[in-house]
Amino acid sequence: MNAQTLIGYGIGAVVIVLVIWLRTRGRGKPIRNKGRGMLIPVFLLLIVFGLSISSLRNIPDHPFHVPAIWEMLCAGLLGVVLGSIMLYHTGYEKREDGLVYSKPNANFKYVIIAVIAIRVILSQYFKSLDYTEFTILTMVMAYIYICVWRIGSFMKYRKVSASELTTINTIG
Repeated sequence: MNAQTLIGYGIGAVVIVLVIWLRTRGRGKPIRNKGRGMLIPVFLLLIVFGLSISSLRNIPDHPFHVPAIWEMLCAGLLGVVLGSIMLYHTGYEKREDGLVYSKPNANFKYVIIAVIAIRVILSQYFKSLDYTEFTILTMVMAYIYICVWRIGSFMKYRKVSASELTTINTIG
């Protein structure tokens, strides 16, 4: 196992720990700012991925080329599937104080671990791709699944926020 693989696993572990920690830390707190904070990763990742693609274009002695359209579509489809799984397990409820809270979900930590494990397994499977192609496909998949999850969560939040004192999406 090389250093790059170990770094990838380390980053994955940090992401898992951060997501679970942030999720449990905010469990008892209402969602503030009309839920707009849920959309921050969508815009932040757009900037980060844009800068990453810009740096990929400037690697010395390494030609830059965009993956085939069918590969981009597959990465996008996988992103939609992973984002939908995350969205399914995300729910909100309006409590007696009139504020909206995230619904606790005992399976959430397992879902996030499974999503990252799927990404790691796929990344190992597709290591034969060119570095820039693989990086772009990974970014497309990640961006789409974050968009599906965060925008969908924001819409769920708005629906619960606008409703009377009831629980929406009791499944997630």
